[in-house]
Amino acid sequence: MMIVIENDWLKVEISPLGAEVRKVKHKKNGLDYMWTGDPAYWGRVSPVLFPIVGRLKEDRYKLEGETYEMSQHGFLRDVEFEVDGQSQADVSFRFESGGRFGHVYPYEFIAIIRYTLNEDLLTVHWEIVNKNRDEMYFSIGAHPAFRIPLIEKETIGDYNLHLIPIANKNVMEYVIENSLIREKGTANDLVSIPLTDSLFAQDALIYNNIDQVTLSSNKSNHGVEVRFEGFPFVGIWSKYTDGKMAPFVCIEPWHGIADTYDTNGNLKEKFGINKIEPREAFRAEYKMRFI
Repeated sequence: MMIVIENDWLKVEISPLGAEVRKVKHKKNGLDYMWTGDPAYWGRVSPVLFPIVGRLKEDRYKLEGETYEMSQHGFLRDVEFEVDGQSQADVSFRFESGGRFGHVYPYEFIAIIRYTLNEDLLTVHWEIVNKNRDEMYFSIGAHPAFRIPLIEKETIGDYNLHLIPIANKNVMEYVIENSLIREKGTANDLVSIPLTDSLFAQDALIYNNIDQVTLSSNKSNHGVEVRFEGFPFVGIWSKYTDGKMAPFVCIEPWHGIADTYDTNGNLKEKFGINKIEPREAFRAEYKMRFI
């Protein structure tokens, strides 16, 4: 059963499975913004990636002398959350590991995901609590997919991505090869990217030092603005098949990233890894404005 929050602007449907947003309906313009989850292209809509983002080299990592296997993006997207509190325009989901994942991830944790509406803005807040006596190493990322075109007479080519970098910071671009990443070079002049069928032929576009990405139509000006100040990475992706991109774009703020080719496999030394002190919590949030 879907959990619904709404205000005068938006109606949002969220599945307790993965605490995943499945639908966002704009009450004033009548548009549905989220991807449908059609498995012919990609069967998810907005999974939460944890405790890894992307893929590990050989799908494994080492920690304290032990080797563990874990598939791409981790397991949190496939667990059932409990509703921890709800009002008309706000809902909080909670999941406790409870010893169920020690064979792939030897930490105990609590994950709290909260969604809050304010006019046409949906805020997503994460809290990860370390229940261990030692430091806990992890990554976490968002993966929301937005439907394009939003309006029947538009095409994918009518849309652009607009990127806002962090002031006075160099923007680095990364490329994915065989699911692993390497640096491509600086992209300081990056401002606007037109959508084309071949844009994602080589997999996702990945950058650091970006604060905001807007996906919008040149014709109708409708779209979505994703703000994620303080996130070290952002991925932008769509499924590429049969020479075309799928009718959605994912804008993915990440605290973490896939393994590099030269990784030694040690989770504590993984590029982009985060840690939480014992009995402490990690908190982050990003915002989506539906235009």
